[in-house]
Amino acid sequence: MFQRVELIGRLGADPEVRYLPDGTPVANIRIATDESYRNEKGEKIEKTEWHRCVSFGKMASVIGDYLKKGRLIHVEGKLHTRKWDDKDGITRYTTEVQVRGMKMLDFKKEEDSEPCPNEKPTTSNIDADDDVPF
Repeated sequence: MFQRVELIGRLGADPEVRYLPDGTPVANIRIATDESYRNEKGEKIEKTEWHRCVSFGKMASVIGDYLKKGRLIHVEGKLHTRKWDDKDGITRYTTEVQVRGMKMLDFKKEEDSEPCPNEKPTTSNIDADDDVPF
């Protein structure tokens, strides 16, 4: 059997990055997706769904370093449901997307930010007379 989830949406908050006891980074993000349609009366209906996403390792580091609230991203992964007991002993469940791949879809550069890792470098500021190290 096969399971795959793809979402395109905006981050609802900055990523939360934690570390497992062995030092592995874990990033949690919330993504909002929306849709709009007209009901039988012709009224426009807008609906937003919120999705919990989690990533581990290098992907979690990239997410923590480059993503901020409001960024438009595409994530690909699989659904996973976790079960735990809260402090009152009540069993709780949550379903989240375990992220396997991610692309940043808006390339707005901030003055003091580093370029996004999946942006293509530009060559407009390279002079023909400059020494190229290759």
